[in-house]
Amino acid sequence: MDSGNEDALDIIITNVVATFRTRCHLNLRTIALEGINVIYKPEVGKVLMKLRKPKITASIWSSGKIICTGATSEDESKLGARRLARTLQKLGFRVRFSDYKVVNVLAVCSMPFAIRLIDFTKKNRPIASYEPELHPAATYRIKQIKATVQVFSTGSITVTGPNVQTVATAVEQVYPLLFECQKPLRK
Repeated sequence: MDSGNEDALDIIITNVVATFRTRCHLNLRTIALEGINVIYKPEVGKVLMKLRKPKITASIWSSGKIICTGATSEDESKLGARRLARTLQKLGFRVRFSDYKVVNVLAVCSMPFAIRLIDFTKKNRPIASYEPELHPAATYRIKQIKATVQVFSTGSITVTGPNVQTVATAVEQVYPLLFECQKPLRK
């Protein structure tokens, strides 16, 4: 992989999913009645709470487990989770911020070339799969780092992994394979 092309790749993180525990029972009805930016879903047994800055949405269960989605970096996700815990403390719950963990990171990246998906899938057959009737992208799974790469014919890729470092590693691993299968430029 040549360093000139590596600098051109811009990996944009679009979503970070994190979980944490409050180590106390939460009364969802109280949160729904007294909290702000809250949607109560009693049929599912959870409350959705939205924060404006950082822009995250949290799913809150009565057991004290909370899932935060929508952040665009790991730091922003942690800040949002801590801010959410503080909001619950202000509502009168004995919340302790614990077991914080980033569970999923979604990122997009555009290659500077288009890709022949059928060739890419044939060369990487056991790991890559392409079903054009079901989905317009080829799926490439990297089991060692638990990352999944969706490759589109336009050169756009979507990467899902457990953390930001894994996403960057996945892009570095898949780039040479994609470079081999690039479409020739039309004149």
